[in-house]
Amino acid sequence: MTRILQYLSQNLEKLLLLIVFLAAIILFSYIADENVLEKNYHFDTAVLNFVKIHATPLLVKIMLVVTFFGSTKFLLPAYIIMIGLLLWKHKKVIALEITCIAGSGTLIMFFLKNYFHRHRPNSIFGNELLSYSFPSGHSVSSLIFCGIISFIVWKTNISIFKKYSITSFLLLYALLVGMSRIILMVHYATDVIAGFCFAIAWLIISFWIVKIVSRRYDDQFD
Repeated sequence: MTRILQYLSQNLEKLLLLIVFLAAIILFSYIADENVLEKNYHFDTAVLNFVKIHATPLLVKIMLVVTFFGSTKFLLPAYIIMIGLLLWKHKKVIALEITCIAGSGTLIMFFLKNYFHRHRPNSIFGNELLSYSFPSGHSVSSLIFCGIISFIVWKTNISIFKKYSITSFLLLYALLVGMSRIILMVHYATDVIAGFCFAIAWLIISFWIVKIVSRRYDDQFD
């Protein structure tokens, strides 16, 4: 019993990440089956009806600004600047890792959109988009972007308080972007939730692979 407790305490972080990863995969799969394939729209319809009643013109204007920060128009230049700065500081490995994580995550997200072929809700705000709805690209992209920045922040020597503060702010930013997609009625609520689930699972897998590759690379040159 003592050995089991010692093992759990030593591997608590890995265990928590595994639980989060499995929870994200299970929830994504449930939404994909129940809400997309089986076309169960009860929850999504209830959320959209709530938005129609409570979304004020001012709130819509604010959400139009918020949603921009999850769009390609913002994220692509942000990635270019981020990778450029890392290259300038001779951190080529981290720059390559970021490019691979963000690029591959985006490709898989577009594959999922075209696989599920879920059409978008009818927005009353005139935001008609031609691309498919599931999962939400803004939710996926913003959370992966925030995860990558957090990854870089936790590699620095700033205080733990600042690391947690920045990470919390980034998480709030990603949540607001996801919420904006629902309020603007360009996505169903389950699109956004599934997008976050995919992003979480992808970040965990990606950083796990990065950690393994880094260890093997270091071992070869020890």
